[in-house]
Amino acid sequence: MSQVTSALVKDLRERTGLGMMECKRALVEAGGDIDKAIEELRKSSGMKAAKKAGRTAADGLVAMKVESGFGVVVEINSETDFVARDEGFQDFVATVVEKAHQTRETDVATLMAGELESSREALVQKIGENISPRRAGAVEQSVVGGYVHSNNRIAVIVGLSSGSEELARDVAMHIAAVNPAVISSEQMPAEVVAAEKEIYAAQARESGKPEEIIEKMIAGRVNKFLKESSLVDQPFVKDPDTTVGKLVKAAGAEIVEFVRFEVGEGIEVEEVDFAAEVAAQVADAS
Repeated sequence: MSQVTSALVKDLRERTGLGMMECKRALVEAGGDIDKAIEELRKSSGMKAAKKAGRTAADGLVAMKVESGFGVVVEINSETDFVARDEGFQDFVATVVEKAHQTRETDVATLMAGELESSREALVQKIGENISPRRAGAVEQSVVGGYVHSNNRIAVIVGLSSGSEELARDVAMHIAAVNPAVISSEQMPAEVVAAEKEIYAAQARESGKPEEIIEKMIAGRVNKFLKESSLVDQPFVKDPDTTVGKLVKAAGAEIVEFVRFEVGEGIEVEEVDFAAEVAAQVADAS
């Protein structure tokens, strides 16, 4: 059996990103053959990566790329914000958004096939957390602009019929801050409006006012809800004296579509008892 030196362990650690003891054990089992050790580590670490895939990843980053009337945005999840700050994770996110822009692919399974999936698995093995590419969205219009908030957790792409990328970026910044549900009130789903009416009706009837007054109260509250939820009716964040709709119209443009991603929105995170989690990790390690 070849001697397993500290230099050999260091070399294997640099090539795999795995822990010292794991690398030393693999080298011992491989008789000092580093290529064989890598092969075996890929097998065993791949199994660990598969186990980690079952854990909820609700943190992470969003990234965006806009160029020549086409923009994409992706969300890549990690389990903790600590990993979201990792340089290797950030590089992976940048690679994913670059490929999404090049291929114009928004189906995550198709986008991740091949090299990207191998890169993801290697990163899971190195970092020790589940990493999950969650979604990708795209906008293609005459004018496209976007905005990524400074924390890299909210990204928006806006498509305009005309105007400038700067205008589209301003609208994207507004959407990031205010989070409108639809572009205009006509786009609000009927079931959402009906649900709001039910709530307002129940509240109004508690007032004991006549039915005709109640109907007017309901109509007023529904109209207020629609205005507050519709992008074109909202006061523009950079100039509350005008609405987003008026801002865009003054430039001779129209908002055609937008995509807004916020990290972790809609993901249910299971509360885990700390002692039980530690016990589970010990069991996995044994």
